Amino acid sequence: MPSEKRQRQDEGRLARLEQQQVATKRSQRMRQLRSLGLLLGALLVVALLISVLSADDDSTEVSSTDASSTTVDTTATEEVAVVLPPPGASITGETPCPDVDGSSERTTSFEQAPPSCIEDGVTYTASLDTTEGQIVIELDSDAAPQTVNNFVVLSRYHFYDGVAFHRIIPGFMNQAGDPVGPTPGTGGPGYTIPDELPEGDSPYPAGTLAMANTGQPDTGGSQWFITVGTGGDQLTPTYTAFGHVTEGQDIVDTINQYGDAATNGTPITKIVTINSITITES
Repeated sequence: MPSEKRQRQDEGRLARLEQQQVATKRSQRMRQLRSLGLLLGALLVVALLISVLSADDDSTEVSSTDASSTTVDTTATEEVAVVLPPPGASITGETPCPDVDGSSERTTSFEQAPPSCIEDGVTYTASLDTTEGQIVIELDSDAAPQTVNNFVVLSRYHFYDGVAFHRIIPGFMNQAGDPVGPTPGTGGPGYTIPDELPEGDSPYPAGTLAMANTGQPDTGGSQWFITVGTGGDQLTPTYTAFGHVTEGQDIVDTINQYGDAATNGTPITKIVTINSITITES
């Protein structure tokens, strides 16, 4: 039987071993936490770099899925925000042609793209009544018949009534066409239409009306943009051009002053809204 002294010595050794084990485990945990912290820090740096590069790329693209902030403080006391209008009716199944006289109910959700509702040999003109003034656009159904048809149908369904220019990049373009969101600039009519891409060296001169898309072929829906100055020269021919401004380019240019390239087109100081679009035939 061990002596009392020997027993105390054994207990002391056991206590020291336990303390060493605790210290070793604590040291291992600290090393693991430091490694995890370094990994998270590296991932954060990579994420920030990707974000910056994406923002730079997006400034020369026209996306219909842009989810950048639509609210910005422009002074210490002033704030402006793009607000979506109330939703309209929904059409399930086939989309009927709207009434030519503009009496159709406002509709903002469709299951299918519309049939052909425009006539050959007829020139269609869109008059945009905006809170900044009138813009008149002659639609080019020869170059882009399906896109013009889509725009005419949506306009006659009052799809664009109350819709704001949600993305404005000075010297480049003004973008609108989303009444459904959930964030302004991320919605569409519920369907897509095929591209009808332009030809030539400079297909997007100032005042060109063109379709936005998601960056992939045949993804246009309801969002569109109007080019300003020489801004369209930086675009590749991947956007359907389907009209040009014949009156009110000064209004387009004025609207273009209310955006900010630094915020990827977020409107500043003032929101311009489309009250209505009237389609006429000649």
